[in-house]
Amino acid sequence: MQRAFGAPVIVPPGNADAVASWDTVRLTHATTGQRSERFTHAGTLAAGESFVAGGRRWDALAAPGHDPFSLMLFDAAHGVLISADALWENGFGVVFPEIDGEPGFDDIGAVLDAIERLPVRVVIPGHGPPFTDVAAALTRSRSRLASFKRAPERHARHAVKAMIKYHVMEERRIAHDEFLQWTAATPFLQTAWRRFGKADSDSPAAWCTRFVDELVAAGALVRDGAFVLDC
Repeated sequence: MQRAFGAPVIVPPGNADAVASWDTVRLTHATTGQRSERFTHAGTLAAGESFVAGGRRWDALAAPGHDPFSLMLFDAAHGVLISADALWENGFGVVFPEIDGEPGFDDIGAVLDAIERLPVRVVIPGHGPPFTDVAAALTRSRSRLASFKRAPERHARHAVKAMIKYHVMEERRIAHDEFLQWTAATPFLQTAWRRFGKADSDSPAAWCTRFVDELVAAGALVRDGAFVLDC
């Protein structure tokens, strides 16, 4: 976006130093095994601040849970909420702190409560199409959150499958041996396996291979001989 359109990039204050120094550990790119082209930021935007864009006033709202510095943007005059990963039509983003043994589920619940108090007419989520039935989305998200709280290992499996899917989306096509090398080099997967997968799998590679099989069975990935493909 910055290169193609010259658009200024604004980040939350908590991310500013990491972006400026391009600290891929603090930005989580290194820990999650993801790539991102380096960019520079033109300024910061904190919760409680506002700006005008597209002829609308947008208020920045704190949305911790998926990421401690995450923000939502709300156009109160028209009831438009850009919800990032705090609320999707059928859930919310991976709660990364919980994988590391830090609390995050309660933050998700608090943000869902905050959204319910807003006069939202339409949500533009970080993933998926915009939607208008906010009450139904909140109900589904709360049900999902409750199930994760009851069984944190279920959330961990969901998180690992999401990261595998995103990695294959980046690669488009990857040899299984290269995939196993990626699992061994990705700290997030190692941590998740140590905390949630050791009881039923003897290695992160075996654990993640099982999830590839599940994603293939669900139609989210495709196997082609020794390769795994996105679909």
